Amino acid sequence: MKVEQFFSCHGVSKERKVSLATLSFQGHAMYWWTSFEKKRRINHEPPIQYWNELRSALRRRHIPPYYDRELMDKLQRLKQGSFSVEEYRQTMELLMIRVGIREEERTTISRFQSGLNLEIKDKVKLLPYRDLNEIVQLC
Repeated sequence: MKVEQFFSCHGVSKERKVSLATLSFQGHAMYWWTSFEKKRRINHEPPIQYWNELRSALRRRHIPPYYDRELMDKLQRLKQGSFSVEEYRQTMELLMIRVGIREEERTTISRFQSGLNLEIKDKVKLLPYRDLNEIVQLC
């Protein structure tokens, strides 16, 4: 996320992240945040103090529960099709990042190879490679 890059780049302390992030809220986001804080006070809940808590609250509010499942399904069904090899790789990597998949590189390589178009897949499987970058270059 862009806000996390900002935090990292500027060395923002964990205590200041929530106030800095919410400072940029406008319109509906600001209304939501004000209502959210008020509801927490009424319910005698502690205020949000840390970025991961705010991020979770934002996800619960703005991302439907089925979103991750749909992304995972999209990743599982992903095939090269009319994509160039590089476009296919970028699409796969983006979906993996969005779903939060962390796996061994050999598993990612297997995922990548299984989605390649047949004529490319047949040629690549016989060639030696060290990593995903090398397979992409071989394609």
